[in-house]
Amino acid sequence: MNTYAATVKVTEYPPHLKHKVIFETYKKLESKEAMLIVNDHDPIPLRYQLESMFPDQFEWEYVEQGPSTFQIKIEKL
Repeated sequence: MNTYAATVKVTEYPPHLKHKVIFETYKKLESKEAMLIVNDHDPIPLRYQLESMFPDQFEWEYVEQGPSTFQIKIEKL
């Protein structure tokens, strides 16, 4: 079973806070720790944002890929 340092259920936040919470959670991770993002759609724009802000500093892995729930493991390298 996977253990995550944090889980962010994105749908629980208002739109203007979603990415802010995700970025703040990511920044708090130690090297090799992972967080889980749970969303109701594929957050591919978030991945592009993370890649521009933290190039080569994380791994993105789909744990569940729809159709109604998407779970993504983001591990800090």
